[in-house]
Amino acid sequence: MELTPKEIVRELNRYIIGQDDAKRAVAVALRNRYRRAQLPEEIRNEIVPKNILMVGPTGVGKTEIARRLAKLVDAPFVKVEATKFTEVGYVGRDVESIVRDLVEASVRLCKEQASQKVKTRATYMANERIIDIILHPNRKPSNPIDLLLGNKPKEPELPESEKKQMSSRREELRAQLEKGELEDFEIEVEVEDTPQEVEINGASVSIGMIMGDMMPKKMKIRRMKVSEARRILISEEESKLIDMDAVKEEACRRAEQDGIIFIDEIDKVAGRSTNNGPDVSLEGVQRDILPIVEGSTVNTKYGVVKTDYMLFIAAGAFHVAKVSDLIPELQGRFPVRVTLNPLTKSDFKAILSQTDNALTRQYEALLSVDHVHLKFDDSALDALAEIAETENESKEDIGARRLHTLFEKVLEDISFNAAGDMPDVEVLINGDYVREHLGSDIASRDMKRFIL
Repeated sequence: MELTPKEIVRELNRYIIGQDDAKRAVAVALRNRYRRAQLPEEIRNEIVPKNILMVGPTGVGKTEIARRLAKLVDAPFVKVEATKFTEVGYVGRDVESIVRDLVEASVRLCKEQASQKVKTRATYMANERIIDIILHPNRKPSNPIDLLLGNKPKEPELPESEKKQMSSRREELRAQLEKGELEDFEIEVEVEDTPQEVEINGASVSIGMIMGDMMPKKMKIRRMKVSEARRILISEEESKLIDMDAVKEEACRRAEQDGIIFIDEIDKVAGRSTNNGPDVSLEGVQRDILPIVEGSTVNTKYGVVKTDYMLFIAAGAFHVAKVSDLIPELQGRFPVRVTLNPLTKSDFKAILSQTDNALTRQYEALLSVDHVHLKFDDSALDALAEIAETENESKEDIGARRLHTLFEKVLEDISFNAAGDMPDVEVLINGDYVREHLGSDIASRDMKRFIL
């Protein structure tokens, strides 16, 4: 059952404070995908996603909304910066690489889901291999020539008494493995010797894989603990059980139908007019991005992928440039526009107290490792929120990221002195403590922006 727009907004509220217009816009866009999927094919092919343009200062939740949205529905997601394509001499990545990155993300996602389905079977087979290694520690490694010719070494026939003894020993080892008694036991495992990769024109190329599957894989012996060996062997067994052709086919389909591409810093490529006319290089980047957003076909190593039904979310602060500075064709491809508001004191306090991933909870968990148990008083949250708002107003507005700066400063002494060699101690952080440790920063306010 797909999530309704209200349920989507409710989930986003767990991590992002405010910005209701943006949340409603992405929730409707996501629900429209479900609605489109229920329609007959002839009309479904005519309906394209309504791309979204988010306008707002940095640190107010633009990227987080898109990222949480993709995570919410397990959709392939990729974030790129428009400025990536404006490097000197235009030697940056070509625009089609955005779609290739999305397909790679989709393949990883589909492979992880396929791995979960075969994990139980793969774990059993990996444990059996570990038992074989423990029972036969001196077995010779595989010969690549024999593997190429299909010659498998024959196991010597054992007497009946030894078979029973070996079977009894195998059951004993299996029971020990299930109880976790052999996790630190060291064994020698034959693993694949992965060829070293080199970078050519920004792409990683494995020299040893040039011959493809024509040559047998090179193997090597590694000595490791059973716990580490199990992880490697499970991965190998999963690769054998997974139908990669089906995974690639499903990944391409999900990239086309469910993919979300987030283009950040779109305002940095808005062509600002000068005395000599518009900035041609920036306008060129927009025209390169345009075909991908309009709908085109891109060749990837997993097959041909269409971008017609991908959801594009663009974002920018638009402090200097305006939305109208974008070329009209690109503006028309982002029909849904939402404005995100700067964060206020009440927003900062809600971020610190109401979100699931609040910084207060993060630092409490971090320092509890060293037996320091932090407790944040309500007055501390008020002081942090007030200072964050004041700092953003008097200096550069960096949104919620300002809280990271303040927290590091407030907890600097505690983080430095906590070493884990002391008994459990509780530390109360109140408003006075916050103002005492941030007093010098507040006093040295940057007043240059107010001087004409």
